[in-house]
Amino acid sequence: MMELTITELGHLGDGIADGPIYVAGALPGEKVTGELVGDRLQTPKIVTPSSDRVTPPCRHARSCGGCLMQHASDDVVAEWKRTTVEQALRSHGIEAKVTGPRTSLARSRRRAGFSARRTKKGAMAGFHARGSDVLISVTDCKLVTPSLSGALPMVETLAKAGASRKNELSVMVTDTQTGLDVFVGGGKPLDTKLQFGLAEIARSYDLARITWSDEIAVQRRVPLVDFDGISVPLPPGAFLQATLAGEEALRRFVLDNLQGATHVLDLFSGCGTFSLPLSQQARVHAVENDARMLNALDQGWRHGNGLRQVTTEQRDLFRNPVLPFELKRFDAVVLDPPRAGAAAQVKQLGESHTNRIVYVSCNPATFARDASQLVLSGYKMSPIQIVDQFRWSSHVELCASFHRN
Repeated sequence: MMELTITELGHLGDGIADGPIYVAGALPGEKVTGELVGDRLQTPKIVTPSSDRVTPPCRHARSCGGCLMQHASDDVVAEWKRTTVEQALRSHGIEAKVTGPRTSLARSRRRAGFSARRTKKGAMAGFHARGSDVLISVTDCKLVTPSLSGALPMVETLAKAGASRKNELSVMVTDTQTGLDVFVGGGKPLDTKLQFGLAEIARSYDLARITWSDEIAVQRRVPLVDFDGISVPLPPGAFLQATLAGEEALRRFVLDNLQGATHVLDLFSGCGTFSLPLSQQARVHAVENDARMLNALDQGWRHGNGLRQVTTEQRDLFRNPVLPFELKRFDAVVLDPPRAGAAAQVKQLGESHTNRIVYVSCNPATFARDASQLVLSGYKMSPIQIVDQFRWSSHVELCASFHRN
């Protein structure tokens, strides 16, 4: 048994003592004891708790793997996320002002990934325990919307109908304007009997749609989402910002920093999170590799009112980035890549004459890498705005604009 003092938080939320030694669930300034195994303190006990330690709002916080930081005050979590971004930037030689985070409220996540499996007595659904395949039935989750929190019985029913005893179901549920949209993976093959069963489940729980292993099994209503007043049909499993408030904060940043632009290139456009609102003030060319999302974007634009022209292009921007000669016709660019960032595209932007870029990122490490390339190419970076849609987690999202003459 050894005693340690925690000096900082790691980027995954663990407390760190000199060594470094990692202590799950510990906060800076706390004294902890436990048995050292490798570089981790096992079964730690808090001897001297921090004044920033709070009672977790969820009774499942110790067991559920969904939230890492419910034991820390909001101020500590906010400072930790700012520090995470600052350290990522410093690793590439960049000093920048970091503001925020703008944190989404509890019970506002509109998408959740549940796991479910059949049991001898029926079925069980929930989230995995931390670092385990054990399922925790979180019946009153403080993170997701009330509609999602109440979806566990429905997910269990899906497991009874279509899960084998060997495999676990992966069930992504999205809270849309027209009802819950359910996307299921890992189930039995979709045959006639299962399809009838799913139709009854959709009716019983008033679901908008059930997609089973990429095949739409039941659709009672088209799942719709709203991008700044523009309604878009959501494709099964398509990307969607985690919370309405987070989406609005990101959208506001993009629109504010592209005032006056007349022709905007939206790269990694998805279903039109930014393309469609931007089309209220500029022409937009949206580029995305997923044809279903581009089709949804196009439908949203065609049914919108008072929108300027939006064109679409299916393209793999990792293998086939937009080149400098193609960039000439745009006076601004929006980038919203996945966690891998946009290294290939950023290189082409650096070699172009594009003078205004807004970058939305879900990964501080790849953002810092890409930002350093843009700075080396002559761009000046604005203060960074953190938008925290993933409350109580280690996930950090941010946005920044880049300008050059």
